[in-house]
Amino acid sequence: QVRLVESGGGLVQAGGSLRLSCAASGLGFGVYTVGWFRQAPGKERELTAKINWNTGSTYSSDSVEGRFTISRDNAKRTVYLQMNSLKPEDTAVYYCAAARSFSGRDPARYEYWGRGTQVTVSS
Repeated sequence: QVRLVESGGGLVQAGGSLRLSCAASGLGFGVYTVGWFRQAPGKERELTAKINWNTGSTYSSDSVEGRFTISRDNAKRTVYLQMNSLKPEDTAVYYCAAARSFSGRDPARYEYWGRGTQVTVSS
């Protein structure tokens, strides 16, 4: 059974930092793309960053490029999202998701999802 568990969210002031963690279990070999999505109230779920589990190659969206960094620890089967220079518009529920045969940005193509962790950035 696949399970993704996020942690590390919280309340932070603008300009501050947080590190989110996604602990993955049950994925087996050959997991493919793990992404961090976010969804703010009234907005669509959007991809912020993703990583290829096998190669380590990464992608960050324009809105977080240069501020957020995604990384993985193979031994711990954990994916991280380091978020720096946070802005109030980064406030959202952040979700970790995994896709076995898709490497794009469409959330509908990700099969496995965590429950999310709230990030709130105050001005």
